[in-house]
Amino acid sequence: MSEKPTVVFRALQVANEHRIAYGLRYNDFQRYRKHCANRTHRIRSTLKMTHGKGRNFQKLPTLTTDSLKEGHLQLLLFETERAWAYAQELTAEALKNEDREGALRHSATGRFRRAVNWSTQLLSHCQELYAQGRLSAENIIEATVYTIIINGRFLRYRYEYDDALVQLSIARSFLDELAAAATTSRDQALAVLFADEINPEIRHCAHELGQAKAYDIDGIVAQLTPKQKTAIVEDYDSLIVKLKSDGQASSVGETRKKLRELKWEGQPVPVRNPELVDVLLKVQEGEARLAEAQRQSASSSKHAVQSKKGIAAYDATLLALSDAEEVARKLAEAQQLTTSSGSSAANGRDIHFVYAYIVYQLLRYRIQRDLLLISALLVSQPEGKSTTKPAIGKPEAVDSRLYPAVVKLLDTVLQSLNQMRTLSVVDDNPDLASAVDARVSFTKARRCIYLARSYTPVKKYAEALTLLQHAGIHIRETTSSLSLSNAENIADAHPEFFPIDTAEIKNLDATVTADSTRYKRDWLAYNGGSATADSKGYKKPVFFDIALNYVELDMDRLLERAGKAPAAPAPIAAPKPQRAEAVPEKRAPAAKAKAEESRPETPQPAATGKGGLGSLLGGWWGRS
Repeated sequence: MSEKPTVVFRALQVANEHRIAYGLRYNDFQRYRKHCANRTHRIRSTLKMTHGKGRNFQKLPTLTTDSLKEGHLQLLLFETERAWAYAQELTAEALKNEDREGALRHSATGRFRRAVNWSTQLLSHCQELYAQGRLSAENIIEATVYTIIINGRFLRYRYEYDDALVQLSIARSFLDELAAAATTSRDQALAVLFADEINPEIRHCAHELGQAKAYDIDGIVAQLTPKQKTAIVEDYDSLIVKLKSDGQASSVGETRKKLRELKWEGQPVPVRNPELVDVLLKVQEGEARLAEAQRQSASSSKHAVQSKKGIAAYDATLLALSDAEEVARKLAEAQQLTTSSGSSAANGRDIHFVYAYIVYQLLRYRIQRDLLLISALLVSQPEGKSTTKPAIGKPEAVDSRLYPAVVKLLDTVLQSLNQMRTLSVVDDNPDLASAVDARVSFTKARRCIYLARSYTPVKKYAEALTLLQHAGIHIRETTSSLSLSNAENIADAHPEFFPIDTAEIKNLDATVTADSTRYKRDWLAYNGGSATADSKGYKKPVFFDIALNYVELDMDRLLERAGKAPAAPAPIAAPKPQRAEAVPEKRAPAAKAKAEESRPETPQPAATGKGGLGSLLGGWWGRS
């Protein structure tokens, strides 16, 4: 006799995947109900469980345990989900329509009963398969938890809080066991997700029953589970033992799917969603490849090969972090739009905190990649500098496109740093905020230096020197920001991320001083330090570059005093006037003189005259 095939059926996983994909992320029960209806029709067609076409009704064949497949279990699951979603939709509509509230709630109760009926059939089939050894302990526990949750929510809907509290507490204890025995981080997050969903319902039932510590969900579960577990689930203890033994057997080789613990300021970062676990596992793999590439690059003697491998490894990690940021953003938006608080994590670290943490890591790796790219660009200059520090000394034969490209990358670094500064995880930590501010000022200083080097090839020395003055201000801001914090949080957590020390700041200050001196000399040699390109069209002798640096001398007067003035040009004799024109030339001055004689004289103040008040106020009162 051939052995019967094993059935793999993850009730909680299938329900969660379809809920978040088809509307329940934003509490759209109508969309999810229609999806479940379409899904049941497709499964019935696949299993050939239809009643035929036309008017000829065909009775369905009897379903036996030997013929049970995963499709039959999925059909019962989606029938349960369809009825439950319809009950939730009618309940929400009853709250909005007061005139039909009673009828709508009555219809919702009927749909809820159907959901309980379908889930009970599902659990009975799973128990039959488990008894034959065709279903694992984990699968039967998930089906049991799913059925108990549906039944507990129905009892709570009917205001039977006592029985509902027992049902939901048993389901919560099962979920805790599933999370503890999970071999992968995704299975663990799935169990934690469903536990977070029913936690508010347990709290509400305990509050309605008048319990003083209704907020202590763990205490309520620990109190009710030992007393009521056998009444709700007959083989509760045996299922737990089988679950742990199966988990130990399957844990070998599953370390790759285990997410390492994430920490922020010494506290764990809660990852309580299977979607988030999937993308964070990819991030973890990218970080491992990045670390390996950095180790290989450190052993390589060629810096160009090191930069290319490092940048490619950063690209893979940034791609995974971008996916993680998108998933976390959708989860945060969904939690903000919905009124449910079931997804809140312990210690106040909810999905919004996780989203800020992921964005911080994304910006951190993006900044590291941009700095590495700057280093790769600067190593191509003739000076052979392989560091990210600005080189001291006059660059020779540098490509004109180099410094503008560096400035553009520094703009990207500044954008990332400013975005990092606005994150809640940074703003809540004063030391970390000061460290980020210091790196912002340091990057601004470097940007001013390279932007000034972009101006000098086009002979704009005034703009370059102004930028260097701004760089000096930013350097002082960097020193001030570093002095505000007692500890360097960034360097302690990630030593490879943007290190800044006193030597770096001094080197940057020395670069500003050296470039400023060089630009002043070049400006003086170019046009004598004038703000315009060519002020008078002449170039001063070399002697005056030292003696009178900023004085424009009258060279014509100096040459005249030295006796080297050019000879004055001979005056050109005026042509002799003709006789016909002499008469009017002699008469014109006479007429002019006569007019001048006839014009009265302008009164002049007397040098000596009458004294007293009359002489002082004569201009006011007039003269006689």
